Amino acid sequence: MVNSHEINSSEQQFSNNQQLLHTQAESKLKITDDLNKLLEMLPEEIRLALEQHPQRDTLVEVVMDLGRFPEVRFPHRAEYLSHTTVTHQQLTYCVERVGNFSGDNRAGIERTLHRISAIRNRHGEVIGLTCRVGRAIFGTISMIRDLVETGESILMLGRPGVGKTTALREIARVLADDLHKRVVIIDTSNEIAGDGDIPHPAIGRARRMQVSRPELQHQVMIEAVENHMPEVIVIDEIGTELEALAARTIAERGVQLVGTAHGNRIENLIKNPTLCDLIGGIQAVTLGDDEARRRGSQKTVLERKAPPTFDIAIEMLERQRWVVHESVAETVDDLLRGRRPNPQVRTVDQKGEVIITREFPSAPVATPPERRGLLSKATTEISTKSRGWRTSGQMKPLPSASSSPQLYSENHYFEQLLDQSWSQQEALGNGCQVSGPNGEDLPLHVYPYGVSRHQIEQVIQVLNLPVTLTKDMDSADVVLGLRSQVKSQSKLRSVAKARHVPIHAVKASTIPQITRALRRILHMEDFGTPDAADLRLFTQSGTEDEMEALEEARLAVEQIVIPKGQPVELLPRSPKVRKMQHELVEHYRLKSDSFGDEPNRRLRIYPA
Repeated sequence: MVNSHEINSSEQQFSNNQQLLHTQAESKLKITDDLNKLLEMLPEEIRLALEQHPQRDTLVEVVMDLGRFPEVRFPHRAEYLSHTTVTHQQLTYCVERVGNFSGDNRAGIERTLHRISAIRNRHGEVIGLTCRVGRAIFGTISMIRDLVETGESILMLGRPGVGKTTALREIARVLADDLHKRVVIIDTSNEIAGDGDIPHPAIGRARRMQVSRPELQHQVMIEAVENHMPEVIVIDEIGTELEALAARTIAERGVQLVGTAHGNRIENLIKNPTLCDLIGGIQAVTLGDDEARRRGSQKTVLERKAPPTFDIAIEMLERQRWVVHESVAETVDDLLRGRRPNPQVRTVDQKGEVIITREFPSAPVATPPERRGLLSKATTEISTKSRGWRTSGQMKPLPSASSSPQLYSENHYFEQLLDQSWSQQEALGNGCQVSGPNGEDLPLHVYPYGVSRHQIEQVIQVLNLPVTLTKDMDSADVVLGLRSQVKSQSKLRSVAKARHVPIHAVKASTIPQITRALRRILHMEDFGTPDAADLRLFTQSGTEDEMEALEEARLAVEQIVIPKGQPVELLPRSPKVRKMQHELVEHYRLKSDSFGDEPNRRLRIYPA
């Protein structure tokens, strides 16, 4: 039976540890948790070498692999500790002095934050150990303390070793001790609160729930909410779909979440189908003709499915440089619509003061009306460029005329659609005043050479582009020519060069190529992303038969060929109408062929 004197002594020791931790936290000291205990479990040769090492206080981990030299790693370098290879006996010596290895091959030393990870062979024998030094570092969340106090859910991203777990431990302590909240830590690998049944004092008054097997983490998360009435749940390494679903369930019950996930940036989560639910989930949406035309995008776009599980996301790029997305919902919406988010960048200077800047200082930023993260919608502004060659006498060359076609397939459709979303721009040409390719006043004067003037005028009229055709080379801002004819006309190139007029060439005089060329000249299209198909571009007389045939081709492309990756045959049409359909298919960067005999000759559209 344990007597009362032993109980009182244990409580007094725990109280002293708590008081010491709080004192050191206030002075922003870094605490090494019992490095000697980690050294004691190492073989004698390795332990003696480490005890005499001049940089032992900055030790990150010790690596021992069978048949190799023992290696020690420091923050910015690694070195061999001895020139004697590691043996089975040395590995067995270490394994016997640590706790039991869990299902994820991790173990620890009781009442410390050290982590020992094992590498096994096919027979289950340990042939390698990674002994990581666990440290409680206080003051690490001074950069985001104001965000922690808001009560909003926070997701932390970053590469291994950047300090995510250390920050979680400190956040749990601050929430429990300073803000007096009921905090429960889901400690799957015992990294946050240390090994053993008694949690490490570094987590303060926060409670810790251990997980018997890593695959049961999502069940323990739900159990914590149902049984222990927490105000805050702290989770390390959300990595499966079930865990992401459990996190959403917890957030919908009004519990603050603080967790980490795999990935360096929010873009990694958007492209990760397993974890994208953390930031609201992604779904493909088919827009109506009017909406697609208003956005200046293709008809099928990606949009956020639901509110994000986490309100705030923090990208831990370095230990002293964190990128803060104050509203995950707005960041995800911006990325999917091709806008560039402008998050906060928080750093700590040599005096320990937090410096808050923006990732793109010159870009417009939406200002939050209050600290609760209710950010106002960021407005997309188009920066006004300096005047071009009309005032300065100089003109910069335009990008290359060639543009590789975008290919679609059933397996990569979602992924390519996502890549296109990065480059889409919204509302260009709808009331926004933009300047020319190099800052010229609009309308832009275009000198056509070898390209159908009628087709150019049709594109300008239908898309309402700020472009005027000119027959005078001296007043031209740019030459739009047929590539084959431009190559053979050295005189044209010489005159254009002398007048500082760039030449923009198209491979063929077709509506899609002319449209892309004009939009590219006006910076209204990035990376060849197809815009919404306006059928008026591809019809000559606008008769009901022509519009019906074009609508048939458009629906086939947008509803079958692109999303399902299947070829489609259209109804028989006249040669004139088939030519229009071919141009419409070209607009989508797809290929088509005519086959059959007249009058049953018809179009077949192929997936990429």
